[in-house]
Order: sequence, then structure tokens, then C-alpha cells
Amino acid sequence: MDQFASIPFLGQPMWMWLVFLGLVAVLLAFDLGILNRGSREIGIRRSLGLSAFYMTLGLAFGGFVWLELGRQAGIEYLTGFIVEKSLAMDNVFVIAMIFGYLAIPRELQHRVLFWGILGVIVLRAIMIGAGAALVTEYAWVLYVFAAFLVFTGIRMLWAGDHEPDLSRNPVLRFSRRLFRVTDELHGERFFVHVPDPQTGRLRRAATPMFLALVLIEVADVIFAVDSVPAIFAITTDAYLVYTSNIFAILGLRALYFALAAILHRFAYLKQALAVLLVFIGGKVFVADLFGLDKVPPEWSLGITVAILAAGMGYSVWRTRNSAAAMAEQAMRDPAPGRLAPEGRSGLS
Repeated sequence: MDQFASIPFLGQPMWMWLVFLGLVAVLLAFDLGILNRGSREIGIRRSLGLSAFYMTLGLAFGGFVWLELGRQAGIEYLTGFIVEKSLAMDNVFVIAMIFGYLAIPRELQHRVLFWGILGVIVLRAIMIGAGAALVTEYAWVLYVFAAFLVFTGIRMLWAGDHEPDLSRNPVLRFSRRLFRVTDELHGERFFVHVPDPQTGRLRRAATPMFLALVLIEVADVIFAVDSVPAIFAITTDAYLVYTSNIFAILGLRALYFALAAILHRFAYLKQALAVLLVFIGGKVFVADLFGLDKVPPEWSLGITVAILAAGMGYSVWRTRNSAAAMAEQAMRDPAPGRLAPEGRSGLS
């Protein structure tokens, strides 16, 4: 047993992977089986508490990494965790838009996000495993990742904030053609059996809950195209890349319920994330230019925190006058996703 635990897997002993995976399994079971049993709305106070819990747990795991793998590994994990957590905030806006379009009530949203996170854990494992294999086999792939991050950051800086039209989303349109979809929700169920209008026989049909799950999974894959290369530009250790990713994502559901109502206060966060991507990609080339193995991890962590703090601080300062108006409007309007817009209770 001791020999198995010490077998190296993707650069680290097997026992470290087992500790991580066991902890994730316990958290998911605790979340679904105890914290969120049944359909009920997650309030702001509870979501903030859960966000703080997952944030503390992610930082504590960074302490475990520091003790087992050393100071540099601990700093690289922490930098990756902060970067992924920040990029996830952009994902929150997309999730809110999907739930609003499909009219998923707040008390059902946590179920979609839970199963969405399970899918994300598997998809990120595949993407990170493939990325680690490529970087190990072909060192030049890291420069491709870095150039892609610089390009993406510049594109984000110059692109305007255009809200996509979900009715024209190709994934949504394909799902509607592939599955029979009900017009209404059926509680927490993703699939139901409904009578066929022509034959009267029961046929399997998807619900808007399933469409929301599909769209969220696809959105995460798109976001991972940015976030995975970003962390590989920080460290090529697959253990640090995957664990920092997953611990940041585990708190995404709680983060969504905490931030969905105040996203307007972070109006300039996207610009800060764009600058961050340019920095992360650019430092790979700068290190080579000055003959360094890599930019010191302390510098990377400090500059990352400074960029994000500046973006969030500037956003809050610029939107300070609109906060009161938004709060007053929220008191008059129903919660997002609580009621379906007229004529769009679901998709058929």
C-alpha cells in the first residue's frame, strides 16, 4: 500500500492526488446531501458564508501544498487559485444570463450548478491532462499558450461589452433540434416523459433545466480555453494547475448567488482581467528576454493581486452613485429568474 501511495503520477506522489480527490468527493457529498437538500433559494447571507468557507478551504490547501512541496509551489498554487477565481467572476455574468433567459427560478438554480460543477471537474481534468502532456513533450507549446493569452487580453481590452443573443446560440439551437424540449419546468428534473401530441404515447423530453446545464457546461469549456493556459503560464506542474483550478471552481456556485445581484458594481473587472492575461502571457517572453528561468513567483503573485485590486477598486468607485438606484430598483422588481418573461416560459 505504501509503495502504491508513493508512485509518482503527473509529477507528484499518488497519495497527494488521493488526498485531493477524497477531499473534493467529501465536499460534493456534503454540499448536495446536507447543505442543499431539496429545492430552496440560497440567500445572500448563506451564499457569502459558503463563499468564505470555500475560499478559506482553497487557501488552506495552499498551505498544505507549501508544507509538502515547498515555498515556490505554494506561491504558484496561490497565484493560480487567485487567477482562476477572478476569471470565474466573468463566468458568473454568463450563468446569470442563461438562467434569466430560460427562466430558471433561484430555488432550482443550485441543482443545475451542482451538476455543472461535476461536469467541469471531469472536463478540466481532460484539458489539463492534455495540456500537461503537450507542455512536457513539446516545450514550445508553452509559448503558444503565452501568445494566445496576450492576444486574448488585447482583444478583451478593445472589444466592447456586447451581450450575446442566446436565442441565436448554435449550441442551444442544436439541443432543441436533437431533443424534444418541454415548454415548462418539471421541478428539479432534467428529463421527463410527456405524451406525444400525435400518438399519445409517452416520450422522453428534456426540460429547460437540461438546456441550462448544457449551456453552462459549454460556457465553462470556452472559459477554460483562457484559464487553463493562464495557469500553465504560471506553473507547468499538473498537480498545482488542477488543484488550484478545482478549488476555485468549487466555490463558483456560492460565488454566483453572492455576486449575481451586484455584478454591475464590477463594471471594469473585465478590463483588469484583460490586463492580467497580457501580463501572465507576456512574462513568459520577458523571462526569456532577460535570461531567467521564470519570473519570480513572488513578483507574479504581487502583480496579479495589484491588477485585480485596482480593477475592483476602480469599479466600485465608478459605480458608487448607481448603487443606491440599483438597490431601489431591486426592491421594486422580482428576483432574476423568479418569473418567466411573457411568452418565454421555456423552449420548445
